[in-house]
Formats: sequence, structure tokens, C-alpha cells
Amino acid sequence: MEEPREGLGGRLVGPVRSVWAKHDRDTEGWLPLWRHMADSAAVAGLLWDNWLPENVRALIAKALPGGARDARLLCVWLAAVHDIGKATPAFACQVDQLADRMRAEGLEMKTRRQFGEDRRIAPHGLAGQVLLGEWLEERHGWTARQSGQFAVVPGGHHGVPPEHGQLNDVYDRPHLLRTPGPSGKLWRRVQEELLDACSEEYRVGARLCAWRAVVLPQPMQVLLTAVVIVADWIASNPDLFPYFPQETRGGEERVAAAWRGLRLPSPWWAEEPVGDAQELFASRFDLPPGAKVRPVQEAAVRLAREMPVPGLMIIEAPMGEGKTEAALAVAEIFAARSGAGGVFFALPTMATGNAMFPRLLDWLDRLPAQEGARRSVLLAHSKAALNDEFADLLRAGRQTIAAVDVDAEAERWRPSDERRSAPAELIAHAWLRGRKKAMLSSFVAGTVDQLLFAGLKSRHLALRHLAVAGKVVVIDEAHAYDTYMSVYLDRVLSWLGAYRVPVVVLSATLPAARRRQLAQAYAGAGGDAAGFDSVDQSVTYPLLTTVTPGQAPVVEGPGASSRGGEVRLERLDDGQMVLADRLAVELDGGGCALVVRNTVRRVLETARVLRERFGDEAVTVAHSCFIDVDRAAKDADLLERFGPPEKADGRRPVGPHIVVASQVAEQSLDVDFDLLVTDLCPVDLMLQRMGRLHRHWRGEGQAERPARLRTARCLVTGVDWRGEVPAPVRGSVAVYGAYALLRSAAVLLPHLDGPKRPVRLPDDISPLVQGAYADAPVGPEEWSGAMAAARERHERHRADQAGRAEVFRLDAVGRPGRPLIGWIAAGAGDADDTRAGRAQVRDSKESLEVVVVQRRADGSLATVPWLGGGRGGLELPQDRPPAPAAARAAAGCGLRLPIQFSHAEVMDRAIAELEELYVPAWQVKDSHWLAGQLILALDADCQTRLAGFSLRYSETDGLEVTGD
Repeated sequence: MEEPREGLGGRLVGPVRSVWAKHDRDTEGWLPLWRHMADSAAVAGLLWDNWLPENVRALIAKALPGGARDARLLCVWLAAVHDIGKATPAFACQVDQLADRMRAEGLEMKTRRQFGEDRRIAPHGLAGQVLLGEWLEERHGWTARQSGQFAVVPGGHHGVPPEHGQLNDVYDRPHLLRTPGPSGKLWRRVQEELLDACSEEYRVGARLCAWRAVVLPQPMQVLLTAVVIVADWIASNPDLFPYFPQETRGGEERVAAAWRGLRLPSPWWAEEPVGDAQELFASRFDLPPGAKVRPVQEAAVRLAREMPVPGLMIIEAPMGEGKTEAALAVAEIFAARSGAGGVFFALPTMATGNAMFPRLLDWLDRLPAQEGARRSVLLAHSKAALNDEFADLLRAGRQTIAAVDVDAEAERWRPSDERRSAPAELIAHAWLRGRKKAMLSSFVAGTVDQLLFAGLKSRHLALRHLAVAGKVVVIDEAHAYDTYMSVYLDRVLSWLGAYRVPVVVLSATLPAARRRQLAQAYAGAGGDAAGFDSVDQSVTYPLLTTVTPGQAPVVEGPGASSRGGEVRLERLDDGQMVLADRLAVELDGGGCALVVRNTVRRVLETARVLRERFGDEAVTVAHSCFIDVDRAAKDADLLERFGPPEKADGRRPVGPHIVVASQVAEQSLDVDFDLLVTDLCPVDLMLQRMGRLHRHWRGEGQAERPARLRTARCLVTGVDWRGEVPAPVRGSVAVYGAYALLRSAAVLLPHLDGPKRPVRLPDDISPLVQGAYADAPVGPEEWSGAMAAARERHERHRADQAGRAEVFRLDAVGRPGRPLIGWIAAGAGDADDTRAGRAQVRDSKESLEVVVVQRRADGSLATVPWLGGGRGGLELPQDRPPAPAAARAAAGCGLRLPIQFSHAEVMDRAIAELEELYVPAWQVKDSHWLAGQLILALDADCQTRLAGFSLRYSETDGLEVTGD
């Protein structure tokens, strides 16, 4: 049934109504182009009114003479005309019966076969950009430069703005846009009728003259493109917008029903919190009775309120000073003042993302209730569905996207009993799932890769920019990102500054030069002002730095809390037996020690020796080569036994007990030990490790610790100290490089030699870090030759990292008015949260991830036997998909194979061997947990061979690799 003559369709008669936009080969249903244009425009208007955050709307409005009114008109109009390129022979010929319908109306065209491959030169997005540009220039007197900045939005609505060469190819082949001869005039008339009708229906005709003088900044072009993409995707969903001839409703009813069926959560409308910092923190966080906000937290709240407009805030403070809580408090103030509609908390690893997610939910629970508010939340990493808290939200928020009967009442959404209660509903919205849409959720905790992808030339990059542009962005552990990642981070910060996105950067401390780089990247063109000298000249610690684009930064040292203390450093010769002997002395009266090694191999070697000396029950191992469920259990166990006294009361070992860990112990674990032994590492990481030493008070004067261990001590090993220049062990050099290790040793010498002055926390944190990362020489004169050689290698490596990162890095923000043509030319394709995808923004070789299962004696497969909750030993049949519970349990046993398997030849051989266990029954849609996964089957003794290596796995020690 045809649409009643109303709205856009009511303005059109004749051949134009035969032009098609959508077709379903299964049902033979179809959708006229005018109907899809009207649907898209209506959705864009609803997105503008009900979904886009206020700061995004304000940014678009700022560039237009009519402000917010013009911005909405432009957004709706661009959504309406985005598919005008479908009114071309190159597109219309694709479905014979629909092309015949158009031919019957006089719109002649070649068949698809007659066009051949030539047709692909004019995909409908590219054709749409050409047609819209022509219309603006020929009918309204615009120049090509003026039209390009608007027409590029339809041109890029399939994720990739066109390049100049592609546009020239279309200009050279006009037959792809209009059939030559008399029929070409009818094609032109149809195209102009559609564009004229959209201009009239969406009331932009009278504004085109004013818009002709507009200089549209590139960030606004990106945001408009992203909104059009979202509107197009929603309007293209046949469950929401059914095809003809089944559709019988008018336009308004059709759109209203679709919007009820979609039920997108609205953005967060933050209100400026009242009261002082103490009142704010007491209402948002679980403060112990009588606890006072710390100076850093109080200063961060005050500065956030004093900034002329929200911008960048860098918070540098010691471990345990409450930087996370400060960031969330500042985010709330920034959101209220800027109109941001959510928060993205970017963390260095999946493990830290998992740890942050429940804290984010708890904070959301405590925000002021907003009647009827539904807040979309996301845990953003590749294994988020295995996180129990996020999985609960997925189940509770599950909804089928389907058209709603217009005559029926809208279904009332009710939370399930298993979902957490909250003043406002927290949901993982069904439509927002998937790698390209998920980041559009309002509240996100995830890996920093998701943020770095915004600086990577990749398809649908505009959607990632829309996702971050509407939020306050928090970047945690900023010191943890190497040169390669920093190249992307700095470029992303420059775009965030252009979008006026509020950003909070957290770090225990930053090298002064790096602090300035971050500040100048965000400030953009204003970042070279002399006022930025204060950013890298301050020696105060803790330190807060704020940047408002166009103004000089503000630097303030709020002072530290009374927390802290002294740590005495000692050298310890390397050697497993040396370590065992020393620990036997130190732990003679009990106590808990943490031994941090720089490689997994050293962790396992150390644990083996210590177990022989102290017994199996006295040694715990923690490193990155555990299956996912075991790694999560390890973190939980460490927190339970070695966490804060109020949380681990009664469960802390009396001792002696030793935890042997890799770098997983450095961050995001609130654990506390009596003694620390650590391999030499870069000094900022050394300080992070020290943050696990005497982290909490245990009785007056630490009286609850063994008498020998009441003074905090750190034994530095992993080095041959006997030579003229210290020689770190090979594994440490491979991980960190000799230069960083030597400079770390050099700045620590005053604490290791002579009077052995203790490291005072937090007073010595900044001097140590600045000394290690400055350009000035450090260390004894006799080190100078080794230091110079190490520096040369270090600089070559950094230059290599920066050069390789530049290959796919997004260009800087272009001058205002420059169209986004070629914006992501020579890009990386799709950016996704796979190991290969993450390798694009991290300087790491692509590594293999496997799912670990066990092969029984009879050849059958099962989940590994030690999994708790009844998940161990579940059958994994090979002739059919496993039961959902078994498949999810198996998927939770993901394991990243170590560096040995990242070398090209070894990786190829390993993949070939792993693919021998290919189970076709697991590749179906209903078995999504295991589809496409590489399966590593262990024998009954949890051992196997792979690519010439022997692999052994245990619940206590994780993966051990020996062999070639």
C-alpha cells in the first residue's frame, strides 16, 4: 500500500516515486527512496531531541548563524538527503524487478551486467556527494569549496569519506549518475525533485543562502556524519521500519512505533553537585566513618569549578590518594558544566577495566535520581561478556528490537530480579551492542585501546568520535603508555580539545616533558604559548594541572595527605638461592612478602625454588599467563587475603607467605605486604611496586606486623651489581630496555649507597621520576659510556615506534571549512577489539589467543576440571553445539600465549596445529561463545605440545612453556 500523500511523499508525483532504496530478496519487500529519506530525517530529529548530549548539539550549533535551530535543521536535512545517490542508474540497476518498475516510468538504465565493474566506481554514498554538491552549486550558487564541507556528510555515511581521486573518477563517468540521451533529463529532474522536496519539507530552503557563508570546522563535519550514520542504521532496520507492501501506516505512526520499539536510553543530564568536597564525596563514595577528603581531592573539585569552561585536568598523586574518586567527582562537575552526556573511563588492561566496572556502577547508583532515566552502560573490551556484573546487565537489559503495534500500549520495561537496583535504570542496551555502536553507550569502562582507536584511520571513525565527543573522558595510569601508544594518545587529545571534551588524566606521576606534551596536545594551536613553560617546570608533588584551550594553564600543588612514609632500599644479589636464603631470615617471625619479577619465566623459576624452601602452601603465583577465570580468581584471592584490613580481616596469612608476581601486581590491586623484593625496573614502576608495601596501617606503629618487618623495606635485585656498571638480567632488558633501567638505577643510587637515605613517600616520587626521565646526565662518570650507548639504542627505538605509529594515525584537525575528503585515506580498515585490532594502537606483536579445554582419555572434550560453580568437567560434544553453560565456561578459559608464539614462523606453525582441532558444530550462530576460536586441548595431565614447545598448565602456576 502506498503512503498517503503527506509529508515528503506528498510533495512528489510521477516517476520519482518509483525510485527504490531498500529490497529484501527473501520477502521481495521494498522501500521507496522517498520513504527511506523521510524515515531517516524523522529519526535524526528524534536523535537530536532525545539522544544527543547537549555538548554535541552546542558544538554543532556554534558553527551556524542560526545557532541551535539551524543545527537541528541541518542535521535533519542531511539525514534526509544522505541516500540521494541511490537515485542513479549505477545503483538502481541492481534489482531487476525494481529497475523494470523504474524503466516503466521512463527512467532508462543499463542492466547490472551491462554496467559491469564500472558500476562500482560510483557507490551511492560517493554519488550522493556529487549530486548534492551539484545541486548546491547549480541551483543555489555555492562554490565547490562551500558545498564540499556539507556534501561530504552523505559522501561518508558508509564509514569512509571519499578521496579526491574517487570523486574525479565519478565526474569522468557521468553515465553512472544519469543515463545519456533524453532519459538523462528525466534522471536529473527526479534527483532535483527529491532534493527540492527535502529542502522544502525540512525548511532549509530559506537557510541555504545564510549557510553558504558558513565555515564548517572539521569536528562538526565528523559529528554530523556520525549522526547521519546512526539515523541511517536505525531507519534501515526492517524490524523497526517495515518494507512495502506490508507497511500500511502513515509516516508519523510509522516513526512513533519504531521509536517506541527502539527505546534508546537518553543521555545523562548531570546537575552541578552542591556543597563542598566533603559533602560531595560522602554522598558519592563509601567513605569510612570519620574519613576526610584528601587535599588532592578537595583541590580537584575546587579547580573543576573554577575553570572558565571544562577542559583538561591532569591529576598526579601518590598511590592510594583516591585519584579514581577525584576523577569521578570532577567528571560529574565537568558534565554538568559542559553538557556532556556520559563518562568514559579508559584503563590500561582488561583486568583493570574489570576492576573499575563495579566501581563505576556503584558511583552511578549514588548519583541523584532522574525520574524515568535509563542509563546505558558498557564494559568495553573483547571479553566483557564473560564479566559477571556486565553479563547480569546484559540479561536484565535484553530486549528484542521489533516494531511495536501502533494501536497497543508501549510495553513497560521492568528490571529483572537479578539485576542491581539503582535510582536510575542501568542497562546494557541491545541496539548499542557491537563493536561499532557499543561506545555510544553513555557510561563506559574499558581499555585505553578503545580511546586510541579514535586516532586510528579506520572505517566508521566518525562513530568513535561521536562516542567520545559526548562524554567526559578519564584516562587512568597515563604513565603506563609507551611512545607508540602516546603518538595515538596525543592525536586523540588534540581532537578531544577541538571537540571541547572535558578530560581527566590520572597518574602516580608523569615525567615533566610528558605532562607538557599532553597539555599542549589538548590545547591544540594554543599549546605553544609561553605559558606552558610552567607545566614542565613545576617540581611540586602532588600536582594538579588544568588546561582551557586559548588560555594559559594553571598549575597547583595541593599537598599530600598524612599517608605515606619511608621505604628503605637495599641491593640484593641476583640468584634464586640468594633470594630464598634472605627471605628465610626476613620471614623468620612470620610476615607476607611480595616478590615482583619482570618476566613470567623468572616468576615460575623463583616460585619453584621458594616452594622447595618454604612449602607449597606458603607460595602464591600471579602473572599474565593464566586462563581468564583463573586470572580473575587470582586477583580476587589476593584482594581477599592481602587487601585493606577492614576487607581482609582474619584472612591474611600469619606467615611466612610469599607472593611471586609479574607486573600484574603493579596497578589496580589494593594489596599490602610487609616486605617487597623487586627486579630493577623503570623508577616510576618501581614506585608503583612500592605502593604495595605497607600500604595500610596495621596497628599503631605497624605493631600488627612482625617486629622485623615494621620498617618498610624494598630489596632491589635482578641486577649483577658487581661490575663497574650494573648489568640488569636479560629478561628485564628485553622488556624495558637498558637505558630506562640504568637511569632508574642511577637516580636510586643515593638510596642504595652510602648513608642509604630512605625513599620518602610521597616527597621523593616526583624528584625520582623527573630525574630518571630528564635529559640531564645521571649516575657516576664511569657509567657514561654504557649510558650513552644505551641512550642511542633507546632513541632509535623511540623513533622507530613513532614512525610506525604514524602510518595509520589520523591527521591533525584540519583548517576550518576543509572538507573531510580523504580523511581516513590509506587507513587500517576496520578497527576492532581483537588481538590484531589492538596491535594497531599498541607496539606489540600480534599474539595468539586460545581457549583451553581438556581432552579425556576417550578422546572427548570437556572444560578444565577445577572450575568452580559446577563449571568444571562439563562435556563439550563435537557433533553438536555444547550446552550454553558449558560453552560459556569454556570461553572463560581464554589464554594469551606468550611471546614465543608471536614470531611469524612459530605462529604459523602453531595456528596450523591448532586448526587440526576444528569442530564444525561449534561454528554455528547458536554457539557464538566458541565460534572462530582456536582450541588448545590439554591431556589428562594438563600438558600438550605446540609448535615444538612443551606446554604445561596448572591452576596454581598458570602456563609454563619449555622447549625450542
